[in-house]
Amino acid sequence: MTHSFEGHIAGLGTTSGTRIVVGAWDTSPYGRFADVMVEQPSGHRILLAPRQEIADFVASTYAFDEVRIEPVSVEAGPEWSVHTRSLQARFTPGGRVWISPLLSLVPSPLRRRSLWARVCNPVASRLMSGVRTYGTAGNDRVEWYAATSVRRLTCARATWEGEELGDLAPVTPPVRFGFASAPAEPTLTALTSYVRG
Repeated sequence: MTHSFEGHIAGLGTTSGTRIVVGAWDTSPYGRFADVMVEQPSGHRILLAPRQEIADFVASTYAFDEVRIEPVSVEAGPEWSVHTRSLQARFTPGGRVWISPLLSLVPSPLRRRSLWARVCNPVASRLMSGVRTYGTAGNDRVEWYAATSVRRLTCARATWEGEELGDLAPVTPPVRFGFASAPAEPTLTALTSYVRG
């Protein structure tokens, strides 16, 4: 069975060394929801998920050291805001990166196919540091991404458990939740994530 999650992923680093990946899903097998993956400077990986069933699926697909069930709200606009009990973040999307016009040229039926993602995978990893479009996830699942637009982030601020995390910074070192990292350059990507198995 293949599950599809359509929405946005924001990946950003902070000058404190904490890296954050936000998933804001408009359509999914679990309805509309958002989740957050946080990797601290120590390498400790935390999942913030709004419901246990979502946490179970995500944690069985990706790798975490800790899972927290707490409300996750994401508001989109000229400035995006993310609120949970543990994390508060705001970030501003800027212009589209150079690859976005190319992504929009790919026909939708082709974009959805796992074979296309496999073909694009070695190219994507060379064009954008940290990016992979196809790989093996947890529990012998296969996952692939079909992006339609990528925008760079121009600024961001975040707090973790009330502590300031500093200014926007690259997502380095790469996050280690799954087979791929968010791009090293902080970005907001419109995409569909497919998980089979």
